[in-house]
Amino acid sequence: MIEYKHAKDKDVELVFENDYDASYDVYEPLFNELALKTFHHLKTPGEITLEVDLVNDETIHQVNRDYRHVDRPTDVISFAFDDKVEGEVAIKGSELHDLGVILISIDRALAQAKDYGHSDKREISFLFVHGLLHLLGYNHEVPEDEKKMFALQDVILGKKDSLI
Repeated sequence: MIEYKHAKDKDVELVFENDYDASYDVYEPLFNELALKTFHHLKTPGEITLEVDLVNDETIHQVNRDYRHVDRPTDVISFAFDDKVEGEVAIKGSELHDLGVILISIDRALAQAKDYGHSDKREISFLFVHGLLHLLGYNHEVPEDEKKMFALQDVILGKKDSLI
């Protein structure tokens, strides 16, 4: 876990868990930069914390099956802590905004990068931003929402962004 401070006094705590392979620890600072760029672009207020876990297909398959009732691996799953759950009591007055957890399957990311003909870094970065936008309330279930979300991803990642 590393705490980062944005130039405009935005505090971001990124909890980084890598259950895949130690060589993927290099993504922690990149994810932080992408998170800060996302929060800056969307003018997200306050102090923010979030977690990202790098996992394999077996782990994400189990999570997908148990929590989404979809019996197959997927590339990214986000669990937004702001999602309303029936009977849940809201916590008020906290200055720290805990967005939630993003799980990224490195196995899926590597396969997709190959299929799409771009770098592993680009695909993993895309999945992180995609998951982060889900935590922030964006979705792509209807074409109009999908267009908005994917346009935001393009702005944040850029075509040849220096971050990726």
